[in-house]
Amino acid sequence: MSSHSRPPRKGEPGAGGASPARRLALRVLRRVDDGAYADRALAAEANRSEIDPRDRQQAQRLVFGTVQMRRTLDWLIDGATERPDRIEPAVRDVLRLGTYEIIASDGTPDRAAVDQAVYLARTLSGSRGRSPARAGIVNAVLRRIATEGPGRLAALGADDVALRNSFPDWIAAGLTRSLGRDDAEAVMAAANQASESAIRWNPLRGPRAQLEDEVPTWHGDPLLPEALVLEEPFALEDSEAYASGLVMAQSRASMIPAHALDPQPGERILDLCAAPGAKATQIAALANGEAEIVAVELHDSRASALRELAERMGATMTVITGDGRDVDIPGGQFDAVLVDAPCTGTGVLAARPDARWRRREEALAPLVAIQQGLLARALALVKPGGRVVYSTCSLLREENEDVVLASGAEVEDLTDRFPGMASPDLAGALRLLPHIHGTDGFFVARLTGR
Repeated sequence: MSSHSRPPRKGEPGAGGASPARRLALRVLRRVDDGAYADRALAAEANRSEIDPRDRQQAQRLVFGTVQMRRTLDWLIDGATERPDRIEPAVRDVLRLGTYEIIASDGTPDRAAVDQAVYLARTLSGSRGRSPARAGIVNAVLRRIATEGPGRLAALGADDVALRNSFPDWIAAGLTRSLGRDDAEAVMAAANQASESAIRWNPLRGPRAQLEDEVPTWHGDPLLPEALVLEEPFALEDSEAYASGLVMAQSRASMIPAHALDPQPGERILDLCAAPGAKATQIAALANGEAEIVAVELHDSRASALRELAERMGATMTVITGDGRDVDIPGGQFDAVLVDAPCTGTGVLAARPDARWRRREEALAPLVAIQQGLLARALALVKPGGRVVYSTCSLLREENEDVVLASGAEVEDLTDRFPGMASPDLAGALRLLPHIHGTDGFFVARLTGR
């Protein structure tokens, strides 16, 4: 019997129950409502249920998409019911999941999405007497959204960019102010799609061929010889390469700051905001394990995790716990300093689905003050003529070009080495946009020590 004609299996659409992926997705959404981070809740629930890898991948797509698109989904749901304030939280999560599949999932017919949501509604805990009513509400609301939702979305105007892309108004306004309307909306749209799955080969633990033998289909990047972009799912943390420190997850954009720093054997190098440690261990690898690396981390627990990562990756470094702006760092000045500053993360929202809802506009000014303080400290600690790289995974001008300009330091030109990535607002600096470069949004500038 062909796959097109076989009867549906239990848990598949048409089989009389919600699929394993959707049941998992709903459990995660309920935990997110209680304050959990989506990625952590997904990992915990998936490990507990020992779900098939393909179902886990589908559940992740559903969870991430539903959390990211929450504002738009709630707008559609509220417009399809007379008393939106009376929808139970658990029922709203079912409706969000179903609405996401209707408006954003190319692989699920509307009828199947509605049916699956109705099955999910019947699984909710509570009085059995509520089950038919919940199923009826879900069925009615989603059928109305399937009919009217596309038209409502199409009717949104140019000023509805935040609602259309499910962003807080302040982030949408900041991206528009920093990038212009067209690039800002493209960045927001990209943040609602799956981010690239990239890994970094660590030469300190073995040859690249050893990693390639274990990894499925991938492609490389001519500018980043250690990068592999995965084209199909790979259980990275269950692999031998991961256990041996031969590889770690890291986007291609995140690999550029260490290359911009250009670490050399024998140099003394400082990573002023080092945890979780991807860039610090990359610096060690680029210097062939022969640089003296000092890594600073504010929090004790993250500093301990950084030490463990460095040991697994074969990267020798001294980890100092404290605030990079004023912590005591003995030993004199450095040849090069990396400041990968804490930021709003507006360039990496595809990989951090709930981050846009956790960020607060009032936190921006204090963050900028921290960024300016860290860059000033880096310039004070680097040798005259030495190299300071300032980077963020933000796309807001206030955190990037404005911070560098405020430092008064000379900006070196990185654009020849990284063509097609030039920031239009600061000569020599780099700005990576997800919809153009296919990786995280990032800002990178290299300054000369005074």
